[in-house]
Amino acid sequence: MTNLTRRELLRNGFGAAGIVGASLLLGRWGLSQPGASAPAHRYPVMKTDAQWKKQLTPAQYHILRQAGTDPAYSGQYEKKGNGIYKCVACDNPLYSTETQFDSGTGWPSFWQPISKSSIVKQSDTSLLMERTEIVCARCGSHLGHVFDDGPKPTGLRYCMNATALKFVKK
Repeated sequence: MTNLTRRELLRNGFGAAGIVGASLLLGRWGLSQPGASAPAHRYPVMKTDAQWKKQLTPAQYHILRQAGTDPAYSGQYEKKGNGIYKCVACDNPLYSTETQFDSGTGWPSFWQPISKSSIVKQSDTSLLMERTEIVCARCGSHLGHVFDDGPKPTGLRYCMNATALKFVKK
């Protein structure tokens, strides 16, 4: 069997469906999902589940608080001028259009965050693989994942859910 990268799976059109299906099955089986357990990190903005549900739309709640994933190419953010992307839950500045690039995956991608202190990296072993999850350092919301197949100068691809971001034009 050929080893395909996540990007190749997505380009072939069946990766996103497989990821969504596996996520649903893992959740149904009660297996580990990122963001599903109590946070190991204490964040400056802490709210109850009821408060998050009141503040966020159902889609935002699913992505940010239950570590869901936007379907590929469903997001609203293509690079449109200069600006920054903030966490939709707490307004924490996360990424700049200066580091945004088209990864061909269907999700907003960046080669570095605005500041290393604006995000938290943590291990994600859901979907029967090991990945690095990215959460907001201010509120602990799930944003996406980081991969090592990005462009220079970092070689990283911060693959974010558009639902988790709010664009502010400069």
